[in-house]
Amino acid sequence: MMPSSRSGRSFEGVRNIVRFNWDYYVISTLAFGTAIMVFSVRVLPWSLRMAALCGGVCLVFWACSSLLASWYVYDVAAVTSWDWIRERLQFSPGRWANIHAGLDQSTASLRRLFPDSEGTVIDIYDSETMTEASIARARRLYPTREPFTPGRAGSLPLPDRDRDVVFLLFSAHEVRAAADRIELLRETNRVLNQRGRVVMVEHLRDLPNFLAFGPGFLHFHSVRSWQTSIQKAGLQIEQQWCVTPFVRCFVLCKADA
Repeated sequence: MMPSSRSGRSFEGVRNIVRFNWDYYVISTLAFGTAIMVFSVRVLPWSLRMAALCGGVCLVFWACSSLLASWYVYDVAAVTSWDWIRERLQFSPGRWANIHAGLDQSTASLRRLFPDSEGTVIDIYDSETMTEASIARARRLYPTREPFTPGRAGSLPLPDRDRDVVFLLFSAHEVRAAADRIELLRETNRVLNQRGRVVMVEHLRDLPNFLAFGPGFLHFHSVRSWQTSIQKAGLQIEQQWCVTPFVRCFVLCKADA
């Protein structure tokens, strides 16, 4: 679950990361304390003591690096202010849809960026498949203020060729099964008009995110996985670029456009 940082509130992105994932930081702290205790027991084999120390150092590194990366992405670079989208999109949509997975912290920004447009919000949260505790906490802490329509990854409640843009802003990775992600992208293809675009923003399963989030980077998907899903959904990548070293944006269009 990716937080947003509201304009003018320093460190809000980092605070949200801790609030949504507090159990990770508690467990890391306890595990580090245990590692130090094991290392201090001199009667234990040296190899075991060093393994405990190395594990403890890795835990501290990833706990600190995840907070530092989150501060940079959400508070310094202000990725989730979304102001950069308008320039990259290069046109103002008349009708758009914003698809989120249980936490909507982008619709208000999209309405500000495109004030003369018609926007629809769709929540594809599925409690049976999206079981991460961080999503449940985020939903309790930030109940949505925007009217929304419930939907499913494989069935968006929109007519064919109805939208100029579909936004997937840190939401598509929450659809865990690859087949379901293909269905989600296939549905975005269906609801786009012929010149429509999908704007998808994600962390990736890559080296920068491994260094930042440690094993937590497995929650994301590789660029190759996204490329495969996009192709199978009948879409193609028109643009892609790194918003920061940790975040990638894809602008997709119909493969037959």
